[in-house]
Amino acid sequence: MASNSLTALVAGAVIPFGGDRFTTVPAGLAEAFRPGDQLHVVQTTGALLHVPAAVRDAVAQQVDAAVAAFERLRTAGPGPVRDFYVAFADALADDGVWARVAEANAADVARAEGLGRSTTRLRVSDRMREDMVEGLRGWAAHLDGSAGPQVVSRVEHDDWAVETVTAPLGVIAFVFEGRPNVFADAAGVLATGNTAVLRIGGDALATAAAIQEHALQPALRSSGLPDGAVCLVPVRERSAGWALFSDPRLALAVVRGSGSAVTELSSVARQSGIPVSSHGTGGAWLVADRTADAGRLAGVVRNSLDRKVCNTLNVAVVVRERAAELVPVVLAAADEAAATRGGLARVHVVKGSESWMPDDDLAREIEVRRAEGTVTEPRATLLDADELGTEWEWEETPELSLVVVDDLDEAVLLFNAHSPQFVASLVAEDASAYAHFRDAVNAPFVGDGFTRWADGQYALHQPELGLSNWQHGRLLGRAGILTGADLTTRRIFAHHESADQHR
Repeated sequence: MASNSLTALVAGAVIPFGGDRFTTVPAGLAEAFRPGDQLHVVQTTGALLHVPAAVRDAVAQQVDAAVAAFERLRTAGPGPVRDFYVAFADALADDGVWARVAEANAADVARAEGLGRSTTRLRVSDRMREDMVEGLRGWAAHLDGSAGPQVVSRVEHDDWAVETVTAPLGVIAFVFEGRPNVFADAAGVLATGNTAVLRIGGDALATAAAIQEHALQPALRSSGLPDGAVCLVPVRERSAGWALFSDPRLALAVVRGSGSAVTELSSVARQSGIPVSSHGTGGAWLVADRTADAGRLAGVVRNSLDRKVCNTLNVAVVVRERAAELVPVVLAAADEAAATRGGLARVHVVKGSESWMPDDDLAREIEVRRAEGTVTEPRATLLDADELGTEWEWEETPELSLVVVDDLDEAVLLFNAHSPQFVASLVAEDASAYAHFRDAVNAPFVGDGFTRWADGQYALHQPELGLSNWQHGRLLGRAGILTGADLTTRRIFAHHESADQHR
C-alpha cells in the first residue's frame, strides 16, 4: 500500500467538496473505515461513499475477467457472438431453464416485499421473457449481415487513402435497478465487440444469478466466448456500484434508474475520468392543447399510466381555454388506469389550478398502495410550481401532477424549466401546434400520443442499454436511446502506394 494511501478516518474531520463547501466525517463512518477501503465524495451533495476493501476486490475480479475477455473478442469476429445470442435466446425460451429463473425470482420478490421495497420492476413475467428472447434473436439477425468493423468514410488522395472504421470501446459497466431483463439488454454490447460488467440491485441478485448460471454462461461456453464477456458482480452491497464506477479500466459507465443513487454513481464515474450515460430523473410530461380531442386525450393518459417506469406519465398540463372540459377527462382516465389495480389515482395539483378540480377531491381520502403497504392519503394535494420536477415513484396506485396553463407557450416554458427534459407529448388536432411544440420543447423524446413509446426495443427493435435525458446536457453523436450498436469508437487507417510520400 502506498505511503500516501488513506488508511483511517477521524470523526469530525473536514472534507471539502464542490470547491466552496465542506462536510464532516460521521463517527460511524470513521469507526467502520479500514486500510484498503475507499472513500468517494459526491461533489454536488457532499455525500461520503464508503467502499470496503472486500467489495472493491470482488468488483475488481469481474473487471479483470472482462478486460481479459475483451482482448479475446478483438479477433473473434461476429460468428461466435451471433452463436452466443442464439444460444442465450434458446436457453431463456427453454421452459426448464425459465422455471429455475422464475423460482429464484419468486424468492427475490418475497425478500423485497418483506423489506417493504418496490417489486414492480422486479417481477419476471411471460412478456418480459418474450422480450428478452426477441431482443437476443434480433442481435443475432443484426450480426448475420455484419463482417465486423464498418467503414464510416474513405478519403482518396493522389497516391494514398484514409479510411475511418468503427472499433469497440472496451469494458462497459452497468449499474441498474432490479429489472432482470436488463441482463439481455446489456448483452447487446457484444454485438460491437465490447464486454460488460453488471451490478444489479440487491433485490434482484438471485434472479440475475439464475439467468447467469442457467442461460448466460452456458451460451458463452457453447459459442466459444470467454466467461468474462458478460460478468455479474456477485454482491448485494450498494458500494459495489461505487467500486465498479471508479475502476479506471472502464470505457463507459451506464447507470439506469433515477434519484440520488444515479447522481452518486454518475459523480463517482466522472471524478474517476470515466464517461457516463445516465438520466437522473424520469417522468414524462403530457400537454393537452386547446385543440385536443377529448377521446384521444383519455386514451393517451390511460395508456401512459399502465405501470411505473421512467417514461410513465408524471405531469399533465391542460390549457386554460379547455380546462373545464379536459381536466375531468384527465382525472377520469387516470382513474381508469388505477381501476385495473382496484383503486383511484393520486393527484398533485399545482397551486392556482385547484379550481378546476372536483370540490371534494382536496378533502376526501383514498387508499394508496405503496411498497411498504396500503396507506390512507388525500385524493389530491396542492403542489408548488417549482416542485413540478418531482418524479412520483408509485407502486400500484398511479400518481401524477396536474397544472393548468394559459397557453401552449407557457406549457413549454414550464417543461423546459422544471422537467427532467426527458419525454414530452402533445395532444392537439392542430398540426402547426405540434410543429411549434416539437421545435420549442427541450426534450430528446417528443411525441403526439402515449408517453410509454420511449423504449429501445419497442421503438427501434433494439434492446436498450439505457435512456438519456437532457437534464445534464445533450449527448454528442447519438440519440437518447443507447443500444449496443452505439458503443463504438473510430480508428483511422492509412494505405500508402508510394514509399516516397512525404509532407
